Amino acid sequence: MSDIIRDITEITRAGTQYRSDSFAPMGLKACHASYLQEICAEPGISQDRLASRICINKSNVARQAAVLEEGGFITRVSCQNDKRVMRLYPTEKSLALLPQIQKIMDDWENCLTQGLSEDEKEILVTLLERMKLRASAWMDSH
Repeated sequence: MSDIIRDITEITRAGTQYRSDSFAPMGLKACHASYLQEICAEPGISQDRLASRICINKSNVARQAAVLEEGGFITRVSCQNDKRVMRLYPTEKSLALLPQIQKIMDDWENCLTQGLSEDEKEILVTLLERMKLRASAWMDSH
């Protein structure tokens, strides 16, 4: 049996390099795709909810949100009911880049799954989803 964690780590490192290379011309870092995809999908998402959705700790989300705001990709607005809550909104710039970001992500997925049958892809998605739920539950408890 392969070392699952080692394999996941190597795939993650390669994916990070791929995204770094692909997103650099847009002024984005590798990690920014997941942020922008979620913010564009749910305009006004809170930083806390975003952290939970992408399994990143809250301080990292706050830091990267500041970077994205400085780059003109998002705006951060304090919630009217609770000034401690920051809501994140996509700008026209990020909405315009979203199709390109999605294509880059799709191309990477196609690269990784090349040669797999549709049944194998479905099994892979199911197993990864189960693992992701366990990882999310761990994050929520810590």
